[in-house]
Amino acid sequence: MSKEHIVKSFDEDLKKLDNIIAEMGGLAEVQLADAVEALIKRDTELADSVIAGDKKIDALESEIDNQATTTLALRQPMADDLRATITALRAASLIERIGDYAKNIAKRSVVLSQSPPLGPAKSIARMATLVQGMIKDVLDAYVARDVDKAEAVRARDADADLLHTSLFREILTYMMEDPRTITSCTHLLFVAKNLERIGDHATNIAELVYYLVKGVPPMDEREKSDASSFTVVDLDGD
Repeated sequence: MSKEHIVKSFDEDLKKLDNIIAEMGGLAEVQLADAVEALIKRDTELADSVIAGDKKIDALESEIDNQATTTLALRQPMADDLRATITALRAASLIERIGDYAKNIAKRSVVLSQSPPLGPAKSIARMATLVQGMIKDVLDAYVARDVDKAEAVRARDADADLLHTSLFREILTYMMEDPRTITSCTHLLFVAKNLERIGDHATNIAELVYYLVKGVPPMDEREKSDASSFTVVDLDGD
């Protein structure tokens, strides 16, 4: 087999990995959007569809695993090619987790649909919009090998953390003002945390893009602004 043929075959392997990552990421985007829509519109049928659809993402992750393993075994890639193969495996794992969080939001939306609507659900929608944008942009950055776009996603993780802290405080206030909402608000707290974790995973993928292109991880520490663990709500205003 000629060297030119080997290089061409390997390029095709890497392209296939990129295509599967793009498909997998696109499905995760849709899953999250549908899960949040199901929550806001109290649409249990849509929520059930999201829950069932998670299997497609899992199947694509398995496809990535198989393709990458075959590539590593047969091509024995070095340097940039090895980095691209390993990065695809790690990115697939992160996208699979994003799909799991979307499924979790859908499950909680089914429970929440059985209780009266809550005001913080609107804030959930705002946070979801930010996180959805991060997913879209980081997937674009991955396919295009765009470090600047990846870095912009990293920067927005702090915004997601701030929204999570604000939402955490808002939901706690609801719970304290009306104990009857405690069960529903607890589910919303988990939804908010799921969104915050999705933002983290999008940022992790952004760091993979940086590593893929530059060959080293980002040198600066990621800014963290999630203060929910230290949040205290005082209803008396003292």
